[in-house]
Order: sequence, then structure tokens, then C-alpha cells
Amino acid sequence: MAVLSIPRRTVARSVRVLGIASASAALVLGVSGNAFACDIKDFSAEAKCDGDNGVITVTDVDAAGVPATVSVYLQNNGADLKKVGEQVVEGSREGVTITFAENWKPNAEYRIHVKAEGYVDEDIKPNLTTPSTACKKEDTPAPSDSPTPTPTPSDSASTPAEETPAPSPSEGDSTAPADTSSNAPSPAGESNLAETGADSNTGLIAGIAIALVAVGGGAVFFGLRKRSTR
Repeated sequence: MAVLSIPRRTVARSVRVLGIASASAALVLGVSGNAFACDIKDFSAEAKCDGDNGVITVTDVDAAGVPATVSVYLQNNGADLKKVGEQVVEGSREGVTITFAENWKPNAEYRIHVKAEGYVDEDIKPNLTTPSTACKKEDTPAPSDSPTPTPTPSDSASTPAEETPAPSPSEGDSTAPADTSSNAPSPAGESNLAETGADSNTGLIAGIAIALVAVGGGAVFFGLRKRSTR
């Protein structure tokens, strides 16, 4: 039986080709594995509003679904002020989002740390900065709630003056108006009597005057006589 002899050069060439093929396959598998490995670039964070409440969301698009622990910290001058919370997420090609309830203030800064054993242990860069507008707007008082301004002297001057009572009629006003009948023409007979005094008390007044004169004269006479007897 004849034994086929393979040239040594051919064997060496075959081995070389097989080695190259194996190395290429290993390289392809290594690249594929790295492509599906968990990486910090698979994580992203965002500050949002849920109604009037603020929230911080972290999304993981790791197709390998490696479990990762996500921690959120509020920053103050480059240092951790408080720990908001911590959750575990298993990503997917479509992305898995976890939510942290946090009533964040405008322009606040948060540090988000991701840790997956054997894959990643670092922060999402850069740090998360919240929007400049808060979720809940401040309530402004309605116009009706504003205090009523105190009236100034100019306001009081504009108020209508109190009505002054009409002056009550005086005694002169209450009396009957003077008789103007003297101005009216009287009958001819009456006017003649008034002019001559026949209708007046002239005689009575004259008699009283004469009596007084007589009494006075008598008094003077008796006085003189009394003085002469002394």
C-alpha cells in the first residue's frame, strides 16, 4: 500500500491558514462581546416634571441587560449634599428607565453614579443640571385679595358734603306779612276822616295832657307857698 507523502511546505501553509482563521474568529467574538458589554455610555439622566412634582429619570440601553446599581446625589459646591436614592436597573436594547422622586430646585446639580460588577463603576458625565424653571409655579394673589388702600385726605375731600338743614323760619318770617292795605286806596269817606283826625284818639290825649299840666302847676304852687311860710 502506497503512502501518500504530503510535502512539508504544504503542511506548514495549512497550519498558517488555520491559525489566521482562528485568530480572526477570536477577534470577531471579542469585538462582539465588547459591543454587548455594559458601559457608562449606555446610561443617561434627565430632570423632568410629573405634574407639580419634580423627578429624575435614568435610562439604561445596555443590550446585555447587566444589572447595575444607580445612585443619585444632590451636589453643593462640588460635594454631595444628600443622597436622593438608589435603584437597580437591568437595561435592554430598547432602554429601561427608572425614576427618582425629587422636588428639585431650578439650576440644581446632581451626581449620578453607576456601578455594575466587572463592567463599570463611575459617574455619568457631566453632572445633571435641572431646568431654570420649577415644576410648580408660585400662586399669585387675585386682585380681589389685595388690601384696600387707606383713603387719603384727597379721597375724603371728594366725598359729597352732608346736606345742611334748611334754616327754620324766624319769628319775623312766621308772622303774617305787614298789612299793605295802607298802600291800597281806601274809600273816599275813610281817607277824609284820617286826614282830619276825627277817627283818632287826639281829644283823649289832649285832655290827659291838660290834667297833667294842672297837677304840675298845683304842685309848684303849693311848693312855693310852703317855702314862703318858712
